[in-house]
Amino acid sequence: MTHSTAIAFAIALAAMLPPAARAADVLHVANVSRTLFSLPLWVAQRQGFMKDEGLDTTSHILDNAEKINAALRSGEMQIAMGTPEAVVIDAYRGGTLRIIAGNTGRLPHFIITKPEIKTLAQLRGANIGILSEKEGSTYVVQDIAKAIGLTPADYRMTVVGGAPTRWRLLKEGKIDAGLQPFPLSYEAEAAGFNNLGSVIPFVPDWQFTTVNADQKWAEKNRDVVVRFLRALQRGRDFMNTNRAEVAKIAAEQLRTTVELANRALGDMEKLAILDPQLGINEKGMAKVFDTLQKSGDIAADRKFDLTTFTDLSYWRQSRDRK
Repeated sequence: MTHSTAIAFAIALAAMLPPAARAADVLHVANVSRTLFSLPLWVAQRQGFMKDEGLDTTSHILDNAEKINAALRSGEMQIAMGTPEAVVIDAYRGGTLRIIAGNTGRLPHFIITKPEIKTLAQLRGANIGILSEKEGSTYVVQDIAKAIGLTPADYRMTVVGGAPTRWRLLKEGKIDAGLQPFPLSYEAEAAGFNNLGSVIPFVPDWQFTTVNADQKWAEKNRDVVVRFLRALQRGRDFMNTNRAEVAKIAAEQLRTTVELANRALGDMEKLAILDPQLGINEKGMAKVFDTLQKSGDIAADRKFDLTTFTDLSYWRQSRDRK
């Protein structure tokens, strides 16, 4: 065998090897908060689904959409499981961030307040902790306030970070209220804080979290993106059939008890929070767009068009069975 023939044979052999037999592609994944929304990723990592696709993935809690989107643009992070608002704004302003799959199509939050606030009316004058200036909780808080007759002058919103941070600040008395997902809402109730109810009656449809990427990177790494989404879907599927194991993973990642994690998984299923196919809730996405337009973040003459801020070709390709 000649030297050139040997090289050609080695290249052909490498191409035939399954992804796990090659050097793994490293993907840095940003997560907006340590909450149940990231569970499909954590399950896929723990169960080896990412490695099956030849991927070595990390998970970084950045707690803020602005940080996440800056990290996507710089290449520090390649994929984000975060909120859609800033991505939509970026795309309508000519930017390159895109939503590549769905995740959380309804809101899992409850209105949690300090013990002294026992009714929605008593939110007048409250300091409400929010995740970020341009994210879901900001706009949802505004919708709730408007529905109960409050004007922006009647309450204060303070950017503090994700749900775990809001829970800590509630306990420390540094904020008066915050939207908390389960299982943190359960912990708050047990600690004597008040649960004034689900946000779903105020906002029935809302695309709360999505899978995001910078299309400049994604276009050059389509195969990697597709493999990531395929493994992510396996993680989501595993959640349907292996409740006990998933509850253990959730308890570890969310730093709670298996009992509360299991309760949260049940409520998440009952309320249809996570999309089973990682698809987009178009009604929820339209609500996000409408809110951004009313707030002036998107020009009034722009039309709602999923293709402006999404590229679901990766998601569709990941669903093609080999």
